[in-house]
Amino acid sequence: MKTRFLIATMLTATWTHLSLRAEEGGSGHYMPGAMASFIDVPPTTNGWIYVNDFTFYDGDASAAHPFRLGGELVLDVAATVYADTSVILYQTPWTILGGRYGVGAAIPYQWVEVEGAVQGTTVSVRREDQAQGFGDIEAFPLLLEWKCADVSFGTSLGVYLPTGAYDQEDLANVGRNYWTFEPGVNISWLSSTIGTEATLFSGFDMSTENPDTDYRSGHVFHMDGTLAQHLPLCGGIAGAGVTGFYYEQVTGDTGGRLGDFEGRAMGVGPVISYVMNVGSVTVVAEVKWLREMNVEHRLEGDILWAKVAALF
Repeated sequence: MKTRFLIATMLTATWTHLSLRAEEGGSGHYMPGAMASFIDVPPTTNGWIYVNDFTFYDGDASAAHPFRLGGELVLDVAATVYADTSVILYQTPWTILGGRYGVGAAIPYQWVEVEGAVQGTTVSVRREDQAQGFGDIEAFPLLLEWKCADVSFGTSLGVYLPTGAYDQEDLANVGRNYWTFEPGVNISWLSSTIGTEATLFSGFDMSTENPDTDYRSGHVFHMDGTLAQHLPLCGGIAGAGVTGFYYEQVTGDTGGRLGDFEGRAMGVGPVISYVMNVGSVTVVAEVKWLREMNVEHRLEGDILWAKVAALF
């Protein structure tokens, strides 16, 4: 199990830029469940990490729950999104207060399909829209990670930049058109003797106002976690377990016609992983599925991740 902490990445941006699931529109920059396992823990060794993360989401909302998409109120919303994100992370040779200091960025490319009943002054009109392109980049100016025996713990700051294309007249957008600042903490225990893992991430998101719609999404607290068992298999280490999340908007939105519009969701599902060395490079693969439940003021659906990471 000595390779258990060698691969890590900050994958918050894997899904975070999808235009449907924002507090303005049903979700925010952060995708619940994105940061949940030992793979997402930054390493405490100097080096480069590259991650490719493919994500699929399919969700909808009942006709009784309106969402603000761009400048429109929309009912009976359904969305399908594909996202492929490249994450580049560098753990520097430097330490701060004994913790390894790192920086990084996540660059998503997305395909978004949206449909819903747009509410006019007298009638509603069913519309469909599509968009694709590079979404909002997430920068990590601060990653700090400490390790003590089988326990790794750290803190981070992520900043979502409004780099993706956005048009308030469109239902589907690959950009959010506002900034989000996300401080976070993490702790992970992965036993070197029995292979059991318990990992927990939490973060707090604070967003600026969308200047095109004068809408500001409220602050959000989110917590993701994984319980898994890891065992040697075919020259590598295989893991299987359960992953889940809790997502709570703690302040209301402002500038909209839907009131505070505070979102909430929970989710749970299986996760499997595999770690192996290919020459001098350590490679980790992870696949997980989450089913959203107890959802309020957000789209509700299924999320599938497929991650492949390499530590150089």
